[in-house]
Parts: sequence; C-alpha cells; structure tokens
Amino acid sequence: MGRYGDMMSNILCAKGIKKSFDGVHALKGVDLTINKGEIHCLAGENGCGKSTIIKIISGFYRPDEGAIEVAGKGFPVMTPTQAIKAGIQVIYQDFSVFPNLTVLENLAFNQVLANKKRLVNKKEFRKIAEEAVKKINFEVDLDALVETLPVADKQLIAISRALLDNAKLIIMDEPTTALTKKEIKRLFEIIAALKKNGVTILFVSHKLDEVFEISDSITILRNGENVISCPTSEITEEKFAYYMTGRHFDTAQTRKNMKKNIGAKMLEVKNLSAPGFENVSFELHKGEILGVIGQLGSGRTELSLALFGLLKPTDGKIIMEGKEVKLPNVNVAHKLGIALVPEDRLTEGLFLSQSIVKNITVCRMDELASSIGILSNKKSVEESDKWVKGMGVVTKNHELPVQTLSGGNQQKVVLGRWLATTPKVLILNGPTVGVDIGAKYDIHNLLRKLAEEGMAIIVVSDDAEEVIETCNRAIIMRSGYVTGEISEEALSREALALASN
Repeated sequence: MGRYGDMMSNILCAKGIKKSFDGVHALKGVDLTINKGEIHCLAGENGCGKSTIIKIISGFYRPDEGAIEVAGKGFPVMTPTQAIKAGIQVIYQDFSVFPNLTVLENLAFNQVLANKKRLVNKKEFRKIAEEAVKKINFEVDLDALVETLPVADKQLIAISRALLDNAKLIIMDEPTTALTKKEIKRLFEIIAALKKNGVTILFVSHKLDEVFEISDSITILRNGENVISCPTSEITEEKFAYYMTGRHFDTAQTRKNMKKNIGAKMLEVKNLSAPGFENVSFELHKGEILGVIGQLGSGRTELSLALFGLLKPTDGKIIMEGKEVKLPNVNVAHKLGIALVPEDRLTEGLFLSQSIVKNITVCRMDELASSIGILSNKKSVEESDKWVKGMGVVTKNHELPVQTLSGGNQQKVVLGRWLATTPKVLILNGPTVGVDIGAKYDIHNLLRKLAEEGMAIIVVSDDAEEVIETCNRAIIMRSGYVTGEISEEALSREALALASN
C-alpha cells in the first residue's frame, strides 16, 4: 500500500481521501503513507490541502470518500477519541495549551481526565508532569504559568503532553513558524530523539531547508492532489520547488542578472541609538537594497521601528536626502516617504476582517476622497485593482476579507498598500516570513524591480538566503550593535554565517 514497505511497516495509510467544502474540492483523492519510526514531511503551498488531511487523520473532519488505516487497522470513520487511542497526536501552531494554567496543570489534566478520576492531589499531578518533561529532557519550572513562557517552551509542553498519551505518531503543523534558529535546532534534536525511541513524526512544512535537514521521506501536495511521494534523498531543492508550485525557479541566475542602478544617497543614519540598539550607522542609496541581518534580540526589529517613527531615538541622527529629520510618529515618516512592512502582518500590518480594497487603500483615503471628504468607492476599487493585479494577489473578489487570503497573498496586500503611497524608502521586516516558495519568489522579484526603478529598500531578516538573493550588501547586527558589513562581492551564505556567529 506504500512504496516504502508493506502494511506491517506502515503506521498510517490514508487512501483516496476526498473532501469538499461548499462545493470546493479541498482534497481530490489524496494518498498518504507513513512508515513506522520515520520523519515524514508533508509539504505544499498554502491552500494545497495539508491542514485538511491532518484534520481528517486526527478525526476532526470526516472524509467524503477514502479510507484510513493505523498500524494495519481500518477506520471507516475516524473520531478524535479513536485517533488519540490509536496513538495519533497533533501539535497545531497554537499548541492548544492553557495559558492561564501552570505547566504542571497543562501536563496532568489530560491524563487525569482520561483516567476519569474525580479526586487527585498535587503530589500525583507533579509526578505525572515530571514524568512528561523527563521524556524529552525538558527543563522547565512546573509551577510557572504557561502564558509567561516563550513560544518554544509552549511547544515542548505540547510535545511532552502528547508523549504522556502514548503517542505513536506525532503530527507537527508548521512547528518552526515562531521559533529562533537556536530554538529550531533544539526542536530538531528532540525530534531526532523521538525517532530514536520509535515515535513517528509527520512534519508539516513548506520551508525547503527544514525539509531537507529533518525528513527521511516526503509527500508533496498541490491543489488538493498528490504530486510526489519519495525518500527525501531522491529529490533535489530545484525539484522540490517545482513540485510545490509547478514553476521553475533559478534564483542564482536571477541574482547574477541583478541590475546595478545605484544612485544618490537617500538615507543616512549616524550613530543612532534607541531602546534595543546603540550607535548604528549606515547609508542607503536610490536603487539599492540593503540587508540588515541578525537573530531575534539583535536589535534589527527595533531599528526598523525607529526609522518609521514607532520608536523614539535616544541619540544620533537620521538624514533624508541630505537633511536631518525627526520622526516623532508614523505620520511624519509617511509624509517624508518612508514605509514599513512589519514583521507580524496579522497583528500589525492588516485589518483581517476588512476587505482587500480597504486594506490596500487605507493609507491613501485622503487622496481618494472628494473635496468634502467623501471616499470614492470607484477610485478605491480602481486603486485596489491596480495593486491586486500588479502584485499578483490571487483572489476572486476585492471585497472579500483579507483573512480569506493565503499568507503569501496577505503579504502582497501589505506591500501593495505601502507601494500605493510611492515611498522613497521601503523597509521590510521579515518580508517573506510564513509565505510559501512561489510567493517568496514573487516578492523577491518585485523588490529587485522596485530597486531597478530607483527605490531605496531595506530588507530586515534572519534568513541568509533571502539577503543573498535580494540585497546589494548587508550589515550584521548582534546584541544591539552593528558588528560588520559585507559588500556585494563578498555576500555569501558562508560570509553571513561567519559574521553572524
């Protein structure tokens, strides 16, 4: 039933799974076979059906057609309770932890409820919790409230809890989204240890580097259908990108063909300090893309906020087109021609429940209104249409809430909003965080095109590949200071790794 072994070696075999929502086919006969004790990656762009198949495997959704077998046992209709009893545990992106409870309570409650105990004592709670964290050598204060802990610890609590329920197959849905590189390394070490102890992992991701680092085998979905399923060793990075998107990318050639159109100095920062960074200096020219690379806590985000009037400098100068400027607020930065695409588009960059039209035109409402202040719906739609088409936003209707779009299309909407203001300096903090390969390629191409047209751009990122593919040069930040600069000629993965460590 799977190409990697017989039924006895399969922990999970989903065959011919179909699922529709209101006539829209989310899954069109998907097959997924996972071997016992392997790390299997389920990959695909946003909207390909990854989340739907996970929810069917875990019993949250009932398939319209198809069958599921777990360790050789068939389940005509899988329920959440049956899935848990069969050893299937899903760790979603929100980890499903109770923030207002302690670590101890989060770990012990499920066990107590499963055993239908009415009376328990703290000593028993603690014993259960200690056993849970011991399984993955997780050191944590069991009496700490979960809401006070970092994201990585919340994830480890979810993993520990899954192991208490004798998980045989742990499904991790985009587990590295909010983690630093150090935390990702720690997570991968734990995943490797789980595999060694016989636990099977289904690792759901669209991040190329992670897939190749962690997985033994891979299944790629596109538009609700299987594209390929094979050992990871049999697939190249180029083929991975093609199978994910149906498009061929050549980023190396793209960078080679980057046009050098560096013009006059647009922005100069001299010995700038603010909460989070100190004594930062650099220059930015028209037609240039400058990379600011650093890990979480390096001061990179704070720098971007200070350049957009969201963080008050304590010292230093900001000079625009030869004149010193003060940026007391966003409105002043906006009027000077500075735009910022924030790191967290969901809470800082978008009005999720509002339409695509409103999200794109919100910064130009004064210009689109009549002399008596009435907003022209026709002008708003025309402006939105211009950027939806120009950015390649995939949507059926501009009046739909922006939350109906995929992550990559949401990011394009944020970009479109600020490009509609024709900025002189565009700052992007983590421009492709959480977007899939196709959208990432499109956004990078757009940034290069904008630079060719003379825009001055700053890309703030912890993604070395992103900086290499888009930037003319880069400055390195660590612990609030600029610790080095890498010229265009020297810009490489090795140089960035050396400078960042």
